[in-house]
Amino acid sequence: MDKMKKHADRVMDIFAAICEIPRPSGHEEQIGKFLMDFAGSHGLECVMDKTGNVIIRKPATPGKEKCQTVILQAHQDMVCEKDATLEHDFMTQPIETYVEDGWLKARGTTLGADDGMGIAMALAILEADDIAHGPVECLFTVSEETGLTGAENLEPGMMNGKMLINLDSEDEGEIFIGCAGGMNTRITFDYKPQTVPAGYFFLNVSVDKLHGGHSGDDIDKGFANANKILARFLCQSMSRYDMRLCSISGGNLSNAIPRDAQALISVLSACK
Repeated sequence: MDKMKKHADRVMDIFAAICEIPRPSGHEEQIGKFLMDFAGSHGLECVMDKTGNVIIRKPATPGKEKCQTVILQAHQDMVCEKDATLEHDFMTQPIETYVEDGWLKARGTTLGADDGMGIAMALAILEADDIAHGPVECLFTVSEETGLTGAENLEPGMMNGKMLINLDSEDEGEIFIGCAGGMNTRITFDYKPQTVPAGYFFLNVSVDKLHGGHSGDDIDKGFANANKILARFLCQSMSRYDMRLCSISGGNLSNAIPRDAQALISVLSACK
């Protein structure tokens, strides 16, 4: 078997195992145990800090002992997005995958390749016995998707290397050396609840089953935002009808383009 294909197949096998493990941000206990057990079964040194970050160390292969230590870093958690109509508990259920036109996909949920593939690639390197390398440290941080919690709380002394490769890119064969960063904005306002007057009827308005996507990597691809579409519709409708907004919600995560949004409105029955 071709060496490259063998390693690629092994990466996919490991990723399939990772898809069986629930790992929402802030709840990485099961994937953390998986990593610790993997290290133990391969006789590798492994440490977990109080935040849940895991580092696995592999010595250099013979003749490479003087090479600089390389750190391979990935994150344990995944973005947990799903279709609004799908019954799926990310805390307890695995990701259901399928192949379509040569692409691995998930049924109604995010796939978790961000960053399950990064984990899988690092573990494949750790277990390989036919790749020459210097000392390797594989760092797996927690809660990356919700604010880099693991990276910010990494305990001193966890890493010995000075060269780090982050396995969390989107484009195969490309290396990025910079990042635009991100920003969270919280807007609050006061309002006075009112009783809906007589003569109004109620409607549920929704936007659903949009493409969604990552708010960072996919933000330039023109994918529709359910929150924006619903807000524009409501604003235009309010300018034409005697309409009141009763409730509104949309999106699930701060780093995912909203694919669903809902609103409950009341409209005067006699409006024209």
